[in-house]
Amino acid sequence: GMVSNWTKIPPPLFNKVVIVLIDALRDDFVFGSKGKQFMPYTTQVVEKGTSYSFIAEAKPPTVTMPRIKALMTGSIPGFIDVIVNFNSPVLLDDNLIWQAKTAGKRIIFYGDETWVKLFPKHFVEYDGTTSFFVSDFTEVDDNVTRHLDRVLKREDWDLLILHYLGLDHIGHMTGPNSPLVGPKLREMDNILKKIHVSLLSKEEASLPNLLVVCGDHGMSETGSHGGSSEGEVRTPLLFISSAFEKRSGSLTQPERVQQTDLASTLAVGLGVPISRNSVGNLILPIVGGRTMREQLRFVHLNGFQLSRLLQENTPAYEKDPGYEHFKIAEKSHGNWIKLYLEGNNSEVLLNLGKKVLKQYLEALKTLSSSLSKQVAQYDMYSMMMGTVIIIEVLLLLLLSVPKALSKRAEFEVPLSPPLFSLLFYLMCLMLCAVHVIVCTSAESLCYFCSMSWLTAVGVMMLISALMCGILSAIAKNFENSRLPLKNPVMSSSSWLEIDVLILAGTIGHVLSLGASSFIEEEHQTWYFLINTLCLVLCQELCRNNFLLKECDLQHGTIVKQNFGSIEETSQCQNIDVPAEGNSKLGKSTSSSEFIKESDKWISLATPWIILICCRLLRSLNQTGVQWAHRPDFGHWLTSSEHKPELSFLTAVSLLLIFFLVQRRCSLVSKIAMALGLLGVYSYRAGIGNVVFPWQHGGKDISKGITEARFVYVFILGIVFTGTKDLLKSQVISADSSVKSTGLWEVYSGLVLLAALLFRPHNLPVLVFCLLIQIMMTKYIWKPLKFDAAQITIMHYWFGQAFFYFQGNSNGIATVDVSAGFVGLESYVEIPAIFLTAFATYAGPFLWAIHLLCYLNSEVSR
Repeated sequence: GMVSNWTKIPPPLFNKVVIVLIDALRDDFVFGSKGKQFMPYTTQVVEKGTSYSFIAEAKPPTVTMPRIKALMTGSIPGFIDVIVNFNSPVLLDDNLIWQAKTAGKRIIFYGDETWVKLFPKHFVEYDGTTSFFVSDFTEVDDNVTRHLDRVLKREDWDLLILHYLGLDHIGHMTGPNSPLVGPKLREMDNILKKIHVSLLSKEEASLPNLLVVCGDHGMSETGSHGGSSEGEVRTPLLFISSAFEKRSGSLTQPERVQQTDLASTLAVGLGVPISRNSVGNLILPIVGGRTMREQLRFVHLNGFQLSRLLQENTPAYEKDPGYEHFKIAEKSHGNWIKLYLEGNNSEVLLNLGKKVLKQYLEALKTLSSSLSKQVAQYDMYSMMMGTVIIIEVLLLLLLSVPKALSKRAEFEVPLSPPLFSLLFYLMCLMLCAVHVIVCTSAESLCYFCSMSWLTAVGVMMLISALMCGILSAIAKNFENSRLPLKNPVMSSSSWLEIDVLILAGTIGHVLSLGASSFIEEEHQTWYFLINTLCLVLCQELCRNNFLLKECDLQHGTIVKQNFGSIEETSQCQNIDVPAEGNSKLGKSTSSSEFIKESDKWISLATPWIILICCRLLRSLNQTGVQWAHRPDFGHWLTSSEHKPELSFLTAVSLLLIFFLVQRRCSLVSKIAMALGLLGVYSYRAGIGNVVFPWQHGGKDISKGITEARFVYVFILGIVFTGTKDLLKSQVISADSSVKSTGLWEVYSGLVLLAALLFRPHNLPVLVFCLLIQIMMTKYIWKPLKFDAAQITIMHYWFGQAFFYFQGNSNGIATVDVSAGFVGLESYVEIPAIFLTAFATYAGPFLWAIHLLCYLNSEVSR
C-alpha cells in the first residue's frame, strides 16, 4: 500500500453500455406527475426495479454542446461554448469517448450531429440529425429510432449512444406545459422499455449490461434553456442494470449529483482511465455491490486523478484541504490493505474500510470543489484591449453629445490632424512594444496574441487614432469654450422637470449596471423609469391645461406682442428663432392654443392609460432571475386547458393590430395587412397554438410552413411598397407626404413580421406598443412640443421597457429560438439568425422606427 499502482486499470464492470440522452429532459418529467402519467415503465423501474436514480445538476450555460462536453470529459465548459455551440469544433480534450476507442471499444452513435462534430473519427457507425430545425418534433427522433431494432440484435458493439431531440424542439416551440409533451414522453418511455428488455435478454453470465438515461439540460417555464433557473439545471440521471439490488419501498427524493460525475463513473464502469481534466466524483452506489477492496480501489483512482489535476493547476497544492484529506485517506487505505493481506476478516476490518471510504469521499468532494472554482481562467490582455477600445468610443460619443443635440445637430471629429501627428506614431510604437512583451512572456495562450501581426498592428493603430481624435476634440471644445458668447440672452434655457428626469434616469441606469443583481433584474429599472416618466408627463399636461390659463389671461397680450416683434425682425433680417429661446413660455403658449377643448381631457388621461397598459404588460411575462419561476398570465394562457381563451385573445389582438396600423397605409397595403394577419392566425392554428372555432382537438397539427410563407409574401409586398415610396420621395423632394407614407408602410410591414414571429400570448405586447405610440404622438408629444432629444430618449426608454415586456431578460434562456424557423423546412443560417434577432429585439426596433416616422412627420419644426 506504500506505492500507488494507479496506472493499472481495473477490469470493466459492465459488458454493453447504452446511453440514452433525451435533450431538455427536466427532472420533473421523470420524477414528477408527468413521469407517472406518461412514463409508466420508467417510473416502475425507478421505484421497484434494479436501478439507481439521481438528479444531476448542470452548470450554466445550459445549452447542448457545453453539456455534452461536461458529460464526456467531466470538466466544466466556459461561456464561450455558447457561441461555439452553433458550429461545434473537434473536441481535443481527453474524454470518455476517446478513452473507450483507445481501449478497443466499438462505439455506435445516432442522434444530434453535434456529437459527430465533436468526435469525428470515434464511431464505428453513426447517423447525425441536425439539431437546429426546431419545428421538427417527429422526424428528428424517428431518424434515431429506425436504427434501433437492427442494432439491438447485433453483438458487434460495446457502447451505444442515442441522442433524442424532439422534446427540446417541443419545448422551444410550445413550452413545457404543451399537450405535445405527454405523447413525446410516452414515445421515449416505449423506447427505453425496448432497450431495457433487449439488454436483459442478451446478458452474459460474466458481466451485466448497463442502461444510462439522462438529459443534457432541462427547460425553463417558457421552454427555453441556457440560464441557471431550477428547471434548466436539474436533469434526471438513471442507471438501470441487473447488477444492482432490487429497490424496495416507495421512492424517496433522488440524491443530487453533479453532471460532471457521469464521466468518472462511466470510466470505471467501462474499465478505462478517468479523463485527465475531469472534476467529477465517482457515484458510489453504482459500485456499491462490489467488494470493499474494489470500492476503495475505485475511489483511490478518482482521488489520484483529481489530486494530479490540482497539482497541474495550483502551485501551492500541498496546502489545499482536499489534497491533505486525500493524503490522510491514502495512509488509512495503506493500513487497511496491511490488515487485509494479513487475512483479518473481522468486524474491525469492515469498520475501518467504511471509515476509509468516508475519508476518500470527503477528500473527493473537497478536491472537486477546489478544481471547479479554478475553471474560470480569463484572457486578461485581450479583455483589456477590448475595454480600451470601448471606453475610447464612449468618450468620443460623450464629447459629441452637446453638439449633436444643439440646434445645428452636427459634430465633426477631426481625423486628419491625429493621423499625421507625432503623438499617433509614438502611441503606435509604444503599444506594439507592449504587445511584443506580453505575447513573448505570457505563459497561457492569449487570443489577441494568436492573431496575425498585421491584424494586431491594425488594432494598435485604431486605438492610437481614437486616442488622438479624443485629445483633439477636447482641445477644440476647450478653445470654443474660451470664446465669448455671441448672444447670451438667446442661449440661456430653463430646465423642465422632464429634463431632470431624463438626465437622472440615464445616469442612474448606467450606474446600476455596475452591479450584477441590477443587470439580472434590469427590467425593474426600466419599469420604474417609464412609470416615473408618465407621472412627470401628467404634471406637464396639468400645468399646460390649467395653471397656464391664468398666466395667459395676465400675460397673453405681452407674450403675443413679444412674439410678433420677434417674427417681424426675423422676417426682415431672415434669421431663425432658436427653439431654446424662452422655451418654457413659448412652448406653453403655442401648445395651449394647439390643444382643442374636446381633446383636453383625453390628453390628461393619456399618462394614466399608459400606466395601466404597462401594469397589464408586467403581469403577462415574469422575467429576470429572482421571480422568473413565479406563475404569470402568460403561463395561464399557454397551458393546454386554456387554448380557447388564448385563441380568442389572439384573434382580438390581430384585429386591433390591423385597426391601429392601417390608418396611414395605402389601400393595397391595407388589403395585404388584413390578409397577412389572417395568415398569422392560420399559421398559429396550423402548428397547434390556437384553434379555429370549427376545429376539434389538435389532430390537424402541422409545421405551418405554407401559412408562414403566405404571410412572408405580404410582408415583403408591404415593405417593398414603402421602400418604393421612400425612393420616390428622394426624387420628388417637394412632396413630404410620400416619404411619411413610405416610412409608415415599412413600419407596418415590420409590425406584421413581429405578429408572425411572436408567440400568441405575446401579441398583446404588440397591441399595447402601437396603442401607446399613437396616444403619445397625438396627445403628448405634438401638443407639448418636446424637442428631438427629449422625444428620442423617451422612445429609447419605452423600447427598452418593451424588450422586457416581451419576456426577455439579460439571460440567454429567454431567447426564443423557435422564431428563427418560422416558415423554414430546414436549418438555413442567415434567415434563422435574422428572424431570431428580430423577434428578440422587436420592442426596441419598432420604437426606433416609430421615432423615424414621428420626426419625419414634424416637417413644420
